Amino acid sequence: MKQNKYDDDVFFQKYAQMERSQKGLAGAGEWQALQKMLPDFEGKRVLDLGCGYGWHCRYALEQGASYVVGVDISEKMLQTARKMTDEGNVQYLCLSIEEIDFEPSSFDAVISSLAFHYLASFDGICRSVHRCLAAGGNFVFSVEHPVFTANAKQDWHYDEQGERQHWPIDQYFTEGHRETEFLGENVLKYHTTLTTYVSTLIKTGFEITGLVEPQPLRELRDVPGMQDEWRRPMMLLISARKK
Repeated sequence: MKQNKYDDDVFFQKYAQMERSQKGLAGAGEWQALQKMLPDFEGKRVLDLGCGYGWHCRYALEQGASYVVGVDISEKMLQTARKMTDEGNVQYLCLSIEEIDFEPSSFDAVISSLAFHYLASFDGICRSVHRCLAAGGNFVFSVEHPVFTANAKQDWHYDEQGERQHWPIDQYFTEGHRETEFLGENVLKYHTTLTTYVSTLIKTGFEITGLVEPQPLRELRDVPGMQDEWRRPMMLLISARKK
């Protein structure tokens, strides 16, 4: 069975308290950078993989998308998404991303936010997305940065006084699963190198159109704990086009 932490009551409640869960796109530190990479949604058929609460689905509809499908493995996530969505031309499907099997050229754009580092095969996802995208279609996604996922601990190195010294990077070229902690719970993630992300897209038949390692917004410098977020990248954003 695919990992589905979000249907666990305790984990889901913890996730619901996060700023991005409370404020939506406005609470996502990478949103301004990601928004610039998204295509024009006017009249487009859009697929959102790992849609969660449906924030990006509703954004696509607001921008004129003709039809949107949101896929997520968590029924709790989708229940919330349905409650928050008034538009009729959106469909939420409860299944794992690995299970998608849409007809060829079903969509004009495929997007995903912070989901692929939970999947064992990025190659498999690229092939599935390439198949369901129309020629010239856009593929835009965010993942945890390989610098962030390389070390399973995913935490700073501290000195004896508890001060953050540096972000340790270890076993970078050893791809695969990492058992780590998120929201105080054990979570299984998968580490993929930057080379693999880019080369897999190219090999699958995509043209890379953008790559961004977003920095925190300048206005957040005074927020407690945010100063250290300029010391290492946490996320990687990539946009591509089907040839």
